[in-house]
Amino acid sequence: MNFFELQDQARQSTTKLVLLFTLAVLSLIVLTNLLVMFAFGYVNPQQLSMESFQQQFDWETFLLIGAAVLVTVLFGSLYKISSLSGSGAKVAEMMDAELIVDGSGDTSKQKVLNVVEEMAIASGTPVPPVYLLHEDSINAFAAGTSPSNAVIGVTRGTIEKLSRDELQGVIAHEFSHILNGDMRLNIRLIGILHGILILGLIGYYLLHIGGRSRNSRNGGGIVMLALGLVIIGYGGTFFGNIIKASVNRQREYLADASAVQFTRNPGGIAGALKRIGSDSMGSTLQNPNGAEISHALFGEGLKHSFTSLFATHPPLEKRIRSIEPNWDGKFEYQPVTKAQTSETTSPQDQRSKAAGLMAGAATVMNSEAFVDRIGQLNDAQINYAHQILNELPAEIKQAAHDPYAVRALIYFMVLDNEKEMRQQQLEYLASAADDGVYEETLKLVEKFPEMELTHRLPLLDIALSTLRQLSKRQYLLFKKNLNALVTMDAKIHLFEWTLQKILFHHLDIVYEVASPQESKQLSIEQTQQSSAVVISLLVHAGKQQGLSKAAVFALANEKLGNLDIELLSISEIKLEHVGTALDQLAQLAPLKKPLLLKACAKAIVADQQISAAEVELFRAIADLIDCPMPPLVN
Repeated sequence: MNFFELQDQARQSTTKLVLLFTLAVLSLIVLTNLLVMFAFGYVNPQQLSMESFQQQFDWETFLLIGAAVLVTVLFGSLYKISSLSGSGAKVAEMMDAELIVDGSGDTSKQKVLNVVEEMAIASGTPVPPVYLLHEDSINAFAAGTSPSNAVIGVTRGTIEKLSRDELQGVIAHEFSHILNGDMRLNIRLIGILHGILILGLIGYYLLHIGGRSRNSRNGGGIVMLALGLVIIGYGGTFFGNIIKASVNRQREYLADASAVQFTRNPGGIAGALKRIGSDSMGSTLQNPNGAEISHALFGEGLKHSFTSLFATHPPLEKRIRSIEPNWDGKFEYQPVTKAQTSETTSPQDQRSKAAGLMAGAATVMNSEAFVDRIGQLNDAQINYAHQILNELPAEIKQAAHDPYAVRALIYFMVLDNEKEMRQQQLEYLASAADDGVYEETLKLVEKFPEMELTHRLPLLDIALSTLRQLSKRQYLLFKKNLNALVTMDAKIHLFEWTLQKILFHHLDIVYEVASPQESKQLSIEQTQQSSAVVISLLVHAGKQQGLSKAAVFALANEKLGNLDIELLSISEIKLEHVGTALDQLAQLAPLKKPLLLKACAKAIVADQQISAAEVELFRAIADLIDCPMPPLVN
């Protein structure tokens, strides 16, 4: 099952979730109505029979109470979803987690940061911030509504007790949730469960009020109603646990399988699961808010009386056997290691391999199998990411992790090559940038003549995580300055446009400048004009040696099913129109996006040649329609 099928399946799981939620709410409406009718004398329990009940039953009251329950539950659910939907950081903060900052000097923390960076660059997604939960158990989670605002949380026990390969297996499992659309489903689950449980919370509140007014006329009824709502609240817990278990378990198996596929190392994630089984703390969390995110954790975070019924995760034994069918059933801890091939590769060989990326990209893209690699990592991509991180100059790497220097790094990437224009841009920064940012930009200008092509997108992935540490005021100023630098020479180059689009696509959601767009499940036919704009841009961006541009456009259009579209002239293509087109194409149904990506690839490789800039542009287009494209390596 590939990325697009898993995205489609996540949406089907959301439909299942809505159905289960509806059934739970209907049950709560019936129970609450019965409670109110008995508590306030609408039904006389001393003369209770089916005939008398029907005579005493008041449909008007039933509908009124039903509407009140529905509004209360919906409000509670929507409020919780809204409070957590801005960023996965809100979930981490709810768990009292600490943001891990690069360069802290703690080797265990640095180990997990390195693994997360490698996995993100290999998958073509922004590097998510990593949070530390101060728990001795072994557990982790991914939270957010999209890769743009995702975070990864790990317990202290995870980074201290697991080997690097076992940690990589756990992180790969969490990246599977990020790539497969599970995070948004998890946020909705948290909200829905909160809405179901809110009646119980109201019951506790009424019990407090009723206890003070028990001598009043309705005091006894209020106390009875409160006790009933508390009981219904426990019923809500029952429904909630059933919903979590039914929605979550199969996706945990899928995430385990994806982790094995990503790392090509079954022993990594299997070793982590065995370590949980042998550890005295296991994967249980002590944080009282752990119950809310239990379904989003790597391992079972709670202890259940009825484990098989309420468990949000399959049993450890079943998870391990699905990875290692011949496992002997013993949770003996034996650290698992796998040699990193890149560790024994010389820096020169690493650089040659990275540069060879573009030489082999045409072959990869011509096969069309590359589309199936979206959201599916392999050893080559992870090793490539490892090599890129190793060969990054220390100053550049350090700048990408520092909230002041990262802004300077982005400014440096868009500075004009022409001396006078560059000086004008630097003078602008001297007066407009935050304190210290201009000085950091000058350091980079003096140290490095230009940025290597193979470093640009990986650095953007790292920078996105660091830029999320800015305040909203700092971000808005950064955005204003970047736009000013790009437009200062009255010419917008494709790379500058690409950089702007990627940065603002991911960061505007985090800073709530823009809201994540819900998929409208559009068909290719509904996006004809947008498809024509993007394909025409790619045709004009390449040299197309030996073929006319019209012929290349026609070949690309074949991949779209020969839509009624024509090649647009270069004068008709404005970059702002391209941005609008990509926004609409992001609304394509998941199973339709591969058609567009294959058409884009055909527009690039029709002449059997491909440049670094074309690969960069193609990966940017994939990213902007929410299809994270891994590096094109075999």
